[in-house]
Amino acid sequence: MNKYLSSVFHQIKIAVDSVIEIINQLPETDLKSKPINDKRSYIELLSHISLICKADLLILNEASQKEMQGYYERNTLRTIEEIKKNLTMNYNELVEEFSNYSEEELFEYKESYWGVRYTRFEWLLEILSHLYHHRSQLHSYISIDFKEIKVQLFE
Repeated sequence: MNKYLSSVFHQIKIAVDSVIEIINQLPETDLKSKPINDKRSYIELLSHISLICKADLLILNEASQKEMQGYYERNTLRTIEEIKKNLTMNYNELVEEFSNYSEEELFEYKESYWGVRYTRFEWLLEILSHLYHHRSQLHSYISIDFKEIKVQLFE
């Protein structure tokens, strides 16, 4: 694997590992609560986070809106163990797929069903930022609930 892919995957792994650390500190009794009205509950947000690597991989491989709706419907996660398993599994699948791309393939443009065109490498950066965005959202939720979570968010 080339250096820039290794660096991006290292940063994604930091996000994945820190989300798992947060999950391990959340009481099961809080999972269905919504710290902010009209926003996702903890379990809904964690389920979404756990699917990002796979969902965004499908999008960059030009899945249709209907295919994505089906993916989300088939992958509604309800337990902490399912979430942790899928988060890790989907990260590993992302790494495996990107490891097989040639330099030329990494910079090939792919279009989302809503019309955004990025290179595969740009989509990978989007996945990184998507994970960090929702990890931040999760951390904010916890702060709003005045819970103390000990997690290293950055190296």
